[in-house]
Amino acid sequence: MLQEILTIASAGAAGGGNAASALKQMGVDHLITEFTTKPGEYPVQIAVALTLIIQSAMSWYWIVVNFIKNSALRRRGDSVTSTFWETPNAQDAIRFMEEQPKSEPFSKIALDAAQAAAHHQRHEGSRLVESLNRSEFVDRALRQAVTRESMNLESGMTVLATVGSTAPFIGLLGTVWGIYGALIKIGATGQASIDAVAGPVGEALIMTAVGLFVAIPAVLAYNFFMRANRITNSQFDTFAHDLHDFFATGSRVGEAANKR
Repeated sequence: MLQEILTIASAGAAGGGNAASALKQMGVDHLITEFTTKPGEYPVQIAVALTLIIQSAMSWYWIVVNFIKNSALRRRGDSVTSTFWETPNAQDAIRFMEEQPKSEPFSKIALDAAQAAAHHQRHEGSRLVESLNRSEFVDRALRQAVTRESMNLESGMTVLATVGSTAPFIGLLGTVWGIYGALIKIGATGQASIDAVAGPVGEALIMTAVGLFVAIPAVLAYNFFMRANRITNSQFDTFAHDLHDFFATGSRVGEAANKR
């Protein structure tokens, strides 16, 4: 009886040791060790990991760049437009826009409209003036300017959308391939104990988790910046309409109404 109890106890201790050993094999540190010491056994998993690392670096780069750009745009946009309209002299207002940084979009839209109006005025009596009146010429310049600045807002959005939609599946590829390799090893060795299975399966599941960690920030950032870009595009359109009224008629619509 005593011998049976000792046998069961020793078996339980061995099982606990196997479980502890299996738990250690399921960590990220063990996965990195396997990749660095046995790269020939994990070609697909290493390729998946490198792809996810590159995607994560690209998405975080554009997250930071777009955050800085949108923050600067919100901080300076209202100030630039309000100063432009509050400046009583049109030449001083245009000079103020010329002093703005090259990355500031509202000033570029205003300068394009001013240049179009000045160009049309310089060519009075020519075929240009006969084919397009001032309103149409300024309107065309404003449309091109707004389209250009709207396209600039889209920088990096394709990368974020691509990473957000593909990273989970790339991670899943690493998981499926890892489990497939684990099943082959189990079939070849005939060992299906917890310490033999936990390591390969744990390594495989980590790839799915990494894919999700890469994709989630990209998706959240994409949705955030898309909403911010819609608001900014609306501000572009409003400012462009006011500029068209100003350079085509000499005053904004609201100002003309106030004068009457």
